[in-house]
Amino acid sequence: MLIHAYKHARLMSESESRVEMSAYSHAPADVVAKRVLECPDIYRRWEAEHDRLLRPVSEQGRMARQIVALRTAAFTLVHRRALFEYIRERQVKGARRLRLFALFYGNRDYTNALLTEHSNYVRCSSSYVCARYLAENLMHDAAFEEPLQLYEEWYREYFNAYCDVELATTEEEKHTVAPLEALRPLLKHRLADARQAIIAMPQKPDREWREVQIRKPNGDTQRLRSIFGAN
Repeated sequence: MLIHAYKHARLMSESESRVEMSAYSHAPADVVAKRVLECPDIYRRWEAEHDRLLRPVSEQGRMARQIVALRTAAFTLVHRRALFEYIRERQVKGARRLRLFALFYGNRDYTNALLTEHSNYVRCSSSYVCARYLAENLMHDAAFEEPLQLYEEWYREYFNAYCDVELATTEEEKHTVAPLEALRPLLKHRLADARQAIIAMPQKPDREWREVQIRKPNGDTQRLRSIFGAN
């Protein structure tokens, strides 16, 4: 049966409704998402950015291509949220936080960079909630269930390792993060493979995601959960 692609207006309308629903939810994702509703200027900026995010999706003439485009957009949102999530998870403060922002923002004023990053985090989190809603309720795309959640976990591991290594200054810190530095190429390669695997996933896999094989330790390397199936 031919399934028609969704028009841009429908995708935006559904997204706007989903953000409005956040005001009535106490789920962690909604607590962040509903912040765009607190200020008209923030909402308008989110709306404009979300509109641009969905353009490559709505421009696709077939549902299958829209699904792939939405998955690609979701990767972008996961990446954009990583810096603020790292700050929150690692409780980065003081001089270490200054070095962290210098790493990503260069010589830009620290206060402005911090405000910019927090604002980006709020808007991207809102768009991510909407992307998941569109995928699950309109497109019925299984990739937004465990596969993309696993990708989020793996990207967080990679990003945290990257920042931990770059922020190490003392000999003790450098010694502590040395294993992470050696592991970074593997983590980066794993992410690239994961993106390819998720993009290539059918809309409705033949088997449940929980049945995908969990890789076993191999030699000296601890093999992590696989989204690629058996080798």
